[in-house]
Amino acid sequence: MLRTLLASSPSPIRSAAASVFSASAGAPTNRVTAATSPLHPPCFSSFQPPVLGPFRSPHAPPVAMADQRRFKVYTRTGDKGTSALFTGERRPKDDLIFEALGTTDELSSHIGLAREFCEEAANGLSEKLEKIQCLLQDIGGNIATPRSTASEARLAKTEFDVDGKLVQELETWIDKLDEELPPIRNFILPSGGRASAALHIARSVCRRAERRVVPVIQEGIADASVGKYLNRLSDYLFTAARYAAMKAGKTEKIYRNEHQRAAETEGL
Repeated sequence: MLRTLLASSPSPIRSAAASVFSASAGAPTNRVTAATSPLHPPCFSSFQPPVLGPFRSPHAPPVAMADQRRFKVYTRTGDKGTSALFTGERRPKDDLIFEALGTTDELSSHIGLAREFCEEAANGLSEKLEKIQCLLQDIGGNIATPRSTASEARLAKTEFDVDGKLVQELETWIDKLDEELPPIRNFILPSGGRASAALHIARSVCRRAERRVVPVIQEGIADASVGKYLNRLSDYLFTAARYAAMKAGKTEKIYRNEHQRAAETEGL
């Protein structure tokens, strides 16, 4: 049954997990070998549930397993300052690839926090944010599989938004939210309640993730579609932040220069 669950997991995770089976009767070992795992161990602490709909839902019921084994969070294989890509190649942990992977992981964490606030506010954004988090995992698989050196099979498994439909989807989401928002006439400061402020943080981290991904794309490691998606994602997060503020009934704070602030103070 464990193999059945692995079959529904994202390809980089599935490949990494395949190494835990020994040649004798397919018995699982107690950890993943770093030579095959492109992901940080905590990402592998539990398997992804089956695919439901357009993206992997964390609310899907777990698949029953006859022999459940825990996989250790730590492997000790990175203690010397290197980590492995999906291809098995080991690189220093400060390599451009791991900078890009780490920043997209950080982005997902910030989106996760924003999603919790959005759920509390019931503003209708949480489902889309959850899908984005799943897509960021797919982006990680693309970054962790150098396009210039990986096998054709691995390249096929880690392609991302080849037809551009995911970027088009973001643009559709942006346009629908923007229709309900007042036009922008001033620079907006991150504000507007907890959900809005958290989305603004995610937006700024997304911009940094894009900057980290650009040199990886230029070196032929990741697909250009990854950078394009992150570019559009920051626009979506900005619009979603404004929408969250509106749904919460909060007034967005706007930029005022020193003279404007002084004039307002004198008028009090």
